[in-house]
Amino acid sequence: MTIWDRVIQAIVAQKTFLVTTHVNPDPDALGSQLAMGIFLHTLGKKACLVNEERVPKRLLFLPGASQIKTATTVKSINFDVAIILDCGELDRIGKVRHLIPPGKKIINVDHHITNNYFGDLNLIQPKACSTAEMLYTLFLKANHRFTKDLAFNLYMGLMTDTGSFRFENTTARTHQICADLMRFRFSVTDAYRRIYASIPPKDLKEFTKLISRFDILFNGRVVAIKLSRKILSRFSEQFDLRDTIFQFLRSMGGIDIFVIFAEIGHSKTRINLRSTEKFNVAALAKDFQGGGHQRASGCTIGKGMKEAQKIFISRMAEYLRR
Repeated sequence: MTIWDRVIQAIVAQKTFLVTTHVNPDPDALGSQLAMGIFLHTLGKKACLVNEERVPKRLLFLPGASQIKTATTVKSINFDVAIILDCGELDRIGKVRHLIPPGKKIINVDHHITNNYFGDLNLIQPKACSTAEMLYTLFLKANHRFTKDLAFNLYMGLMTDTGSFRFENTTARTHQICADLMRFRFSVTDAYRRIYASIPPKDLKEFTKLISRFDILFNGRVVAIKLSRKILSRFSEQFDLRDTIFQFLRSMGGIDIFVIFAEIGHSKTRINLRSTEKFNVAALAKDFQGGGHQRASGCTIGKGMKEAQKIFISRMAEYLRR
């Protein structure tokens, strides 16, 4: 019996589910979570969709997004199985972890190469372009009937995790899946516009002030930009600042690594990484208990911005010398 069959069997055998994903969820995480919710409800199961924080305003257009609860509003929940999607390690679900009692069965579905196999059932496919791609395959194997909402949520995951089909994880299968999903006649133009072309004018003005403040390090091999809490407070929830920064910076040629240092608190700094094919940033992030993909990863350092930068840049120097 394959892992696909075992996951389907486990889902069919149980009645109630907790479905969650990582903190600061992207469209692949949310789209996959919502698609799984639709799948479970169609099977006659009860599913409670819970995340650490509420869905960002810019992603509330995803079908079913309003049904996702926050961990602070759910004191307790009775369920048979927790399904955790697009998440490399259990701690990445944040406060939702407190809702999962010790010994409760966990199904872990993910495509990150750094996944630590924390589930009782681990469906891990690092070669998949997205968790949405994996769910498409899972639903096919379960002989599930697709709907327009299900197809749209999966398409959003495929589109965004491939950078609108520009990244190297885009394969012939990616396009084949998209072609099948597009049978449901949702507007791919509208899908793109909602993610990439709906920037509020105020955010765009602030972005143009910010984007020229990047630093070039290691003789032009690394580009880094710092986001203090004061800077972050200038942008609305409608704007995906980090993703837009990376889109802009990655247009520069000859750079190996792109880094964003974001101040989360006085003693906590979030680091997001992107790279070209020359450098595996997942390995670097893993040194700080982070992870992700070879070309897109992240981690958190429990230090203020200045000290975290010093620590991380020192470690990055070691990797660049290899």
